[in-house]
Amino acid sequence: MSKKSKVMNCVQYIILIILAFISVFPFFWMVIAATNKSVDVTKGTLIPGTYLLENLNTLMSSDLQYFTAFKNSLMIAVITTTLAMIVSSAAGYAFEVYKSKARDFVFNIILLSMMVPFAALMVPLFRLFSKFNSIPVLNTIGLNTPGAVIIIAVATAFLIFFFRQNTKTFPKDLIEAARIDGLGEFQIFLRIYMPTMKSTYAAATVVTFMTSWNNYLWPLIALQSENKRTLPLIISAMGSSYTPDYGMIMTAVVLATLPTTILFFVMQKQFVAGMTGSVKG
Repeated sequence: MSKKSKVMNCVQYIILIILAFISVFPFFWMVIAATNKSVDVTKGTLIPGTYLLENLNTLMSSDLQYFTAFKNSLMIAVITTTLAMIVSSAAGYAFEVYKSKARDFVFNIILLSMMVPFAALMVPLFRLFSKFNSIPVLNTIGLNTPGAVIIIAVATAFLIFFFRQNTKTFPKDLIEAARIDGLGEFQIFLRIYMPTMKSTYAAATVVTFMTSWNNYLWPLIALQSENKRTLPLIISAMGSSYTPDYGMIMTAVVLATLPTTILFFVMQKQFVAGMTGSVKG
């Protein structure tokens, strides 16, 4: 290896170390802050403290109903992710496998919907879901219900596009062979497509779960009762108090990051494979 190559490698490693430090430092500081008193957090202490259990006890004894919000967020995220995987993957599969004259036109309309900012949809959505409360069949997805948060995330333009792009790499010969063997279209999707595209489902699961878990704006509008609020709303309320307890807030944030962190590391390999597949497609 030449001297120039060694220098270039050293520069690359230095840059990567700096970028890794910048990426990891906020999480490191968050964990350290959760073990210190509020006054130590405001001072910028970077040494682990001994107040983690005290902060946790303060969080549990507060009237913010943190663990109720944790349960609400977990329920909404799990149901949203499960339904989104079924509905959006079926839509992406259908857009790629079944050909029709209107297929590309409808798909382009769906992609165009990604350009509409959510702020422009808030008022129409609020008025629409408020009407559902007075309809017995639809009151489970009306305002102030978890269904109002779940239903709008079940089929998104991004997920449909993501599954369609990955379906381009799915071997179509398997579909023809399954049809010859007498399998129905639903059986082909359920028994052949879904097991074959596991990495795609893993990547979509991570993205959807994290998006639902961190969703703030629409739950803020749709969920009006205190016992139905989600974690982002509770953590936001902690920071807006007159004298915020930063040690307790950081403890709450650390606990809030655990589900998404665990999910990502469990599905890390499948996530990378699924995202790479979408690029190749």
